[in-house]
Amino acid sequence: MFSKILIANRGEIACRIIRTAATMGIRTVAVYSDADRNAMHVALADEAIAIGPAPARASYLDAEKIIAAAKTTSAEAIHPGYGFLSENAAFAEACAAAGLIFIGPPPQAIRAMGGKSEAKALMTEAGVPIVPGYHGDEQDEKRLASEAEKIGYPVLLKASAGGGGKGMRIVRQKRDFAAELAGAKREALAAFGNDRMLIEKYLERPRHVEVQVFADGHGKCVSLFERDCSIQRRHQKVIEEAPAPGLPDALRQRMYEAAAAAARAIDYRGAGTVEFLLDPSGDFYFMEMNTRLQVEHPVTEYITGLDLVEWQIRVANGEALPEDWAGLSINGHAIEARIYAEDPAHDFLPSIGTVSHLVFPDEGPHLRIDSGIRAGDAITVHYDPMIAKLIVWDQDRPAAVRRLRLALEKLAICGVTSNVAFLARLARLESFAATDLDTGFIARNEAALFTPAAIGGSEIAVAALGLLLSRQKMARTSSLPSADPYSPWNSTSAFRLNAPARETLNFTLDHRSRTVAVTHEEDGSSMEIDGGTIRIGGNLAENGKLHAVIDGRQRQGYFFAEDSGHTLFLDGEHYRISQPDPVDIADATIHTGGLEAPMPGVIRALLSQKSALVEAGEALVVMEAMKMEHTIRAPAKGIVAAINCAEGDMVAAGAVLVDFEPEGA
Repeated sequence: MFSKILIANRGEIACRIIRTAATMGIRTVAVYSDADRNAMHVALADEAIAIGPAPARASYLDAEKIIAAAKTTSAEAIHPGYGFLSENAAFAEACAAAGLIFIGPPPQAIRAMGGKSEAKALMTEAGVPIVPGYHGDEQDEKRLASEAEKIGYPVLLKASAGGGGKGMRIVRQKRDFAAELAGAKREALAAFGNDRMLIEKYLERPRHVEVQVFADGHGKCVSLFERDCSIQRRHQKVIEEAPAPGLPDALRQRMYEAAAAAARAIDYRGAGTVEFLLDPSGDFYFMEMNTRLQVEHPVTEYITGLDLVEWQIRVANGEALPEDWAGLSINGHAIEARIYAEDPAHDFLPSIGTVSHLVFPDEGPHLRIDSGIRAGDAITVHYDPMIAKLIVWDQDRPAAVRRLRLALEKLAICGVTSNVAFLARLARLESFAATDLDTGFIARNEAALFTPAAIGGSEIAVAALGLLLSRQKMARTSSLPSADPYSPWNSTSAFRLNAPARETLNFTLDHRSRTVAVTHEEDGSSMEIDGGTIRIGGNLAENGKLHAVIDGRQRQGYFFAEDSGHTLFLDGEHYRISQPDPVDIADATIHTGGLEAPMPGVIRALLSQKSALVEAGEALVVMEAMKMEHTIRAPAKGIVAAINCAEGDMVAAGAVLVDFEPEGA
């Protein structure tokens, strides 16, 4: 067995690999960019070595630096994780040339599946069904448009060289083809250095079902069951589960056999995933094969009891897969939710900043957290904004769904906007419980998923209680050095002689003004809210945990003070609370004439010009951030007064890109 391996990755997957290596008695080497000098994966590894500046191309994608780091530290093998160089055949070959073991498939297998067009030709030869489409070499716009018409709209444009939703566009009408093709090509070129496209028939309401395969160097290839990954945004998965619910056993078996045939066709070794689209009729089609470990591998680990990273290492070391794997069966049901720093209300735009507070539910036999982020760490523009993966398991799907709901309600993340409330709403949907799953799930349930829960008197009371308890906590802290900490002048209870203490709290809760009349009593408070009276008491722990008793009913959440106010996490929802200074309100000015960059990024395309009359929703500027394109659109019908950027400009968050004058302004 290897004595030392280098992990050519960062974040949660680097931490995940390091933990398994430690249980196997293998020393680990982490690599890090300038931005990750104090990252969790660096702290967990036995050794760490710097490989360059923050941009991935100058660090985590620099094969020469990573191989040099392995040689310097005397590592015998390199585990690439997922993303970055994990599916780079040239990197696998370079490892071999340097005398290092690449913990993954052979270079020829990576190369065979690296181009979607070539992969689909191989799969056709192997008897694996594929989606109708065009995978040819001729790439001029006229030819591609012609092929799209032959296939019939809607069609799906896909980057031949990539994955993860980058360079992928749905085109529903002929008139949109040219614009969507241009955008897909730009995105593919930025992400993969290759803008070659393929076109496929877009299937309506398909499920995304994938099969985990594992092969060794001794001729064995097995399928470790399937996962349903249908719930996606931006063509990227956010919920994955194993097994895929509701599949007939005969269909499962056919998919396992097709996946194994795909792996054998390229002489595969190690862990890989064969992805299929499953249409409502029960027909399935090969999409692609990911020649690496998947983000969602923990759900397979839960239902099989296996450590897939351990077996990646063992197979790379020449071991054969155990004979008893042929008798494995599915045990229970597992669901994974990807926790991202992103804003679902604004097209899932990544959120940049420092994670000031981070609370996860307690792990155990039914719950696992895979993360590479701690409180105080930064989410930067350079890398994927994943914070963690939350994975639950139980004996059946209904029980696993209940555990998912409960776990998401116990998460609290401050400093960046996260998708936790969005995921909590999703987990509560009846359509999710009823397994009404397909790749259009989020769009179909948009109203329920993007509408925050109604704020009632109970939520207002808990917010007010949090403010009072936070104020008391600050007062206690400030009174400690006082000569008389029991002085009434250090009290924040609005006390008065010979009468109950009363005060009026004015604050905003999710941007709506609230006024609460509070009467402080010996065993709690009475609050007058919206014409009614609520009795409330509770306490605020040092870790931010808020315990409230409202008219005899207990509720628990988290309440944190931040620079911009306070944040309340309650039953899976996330509320922002502020108490504006009247002077600040009087002095505030609002800039209404500019369209701003929502985050740092690079301007990729200008789609309008000065003095142009544009319609509401018309695309004006395309910017790229985190290897994804974001389109700035006109908020209303109006005139482009000025364009303040040029293609190729690097712009800061908040930079005014376009001066815009609404019609009639």
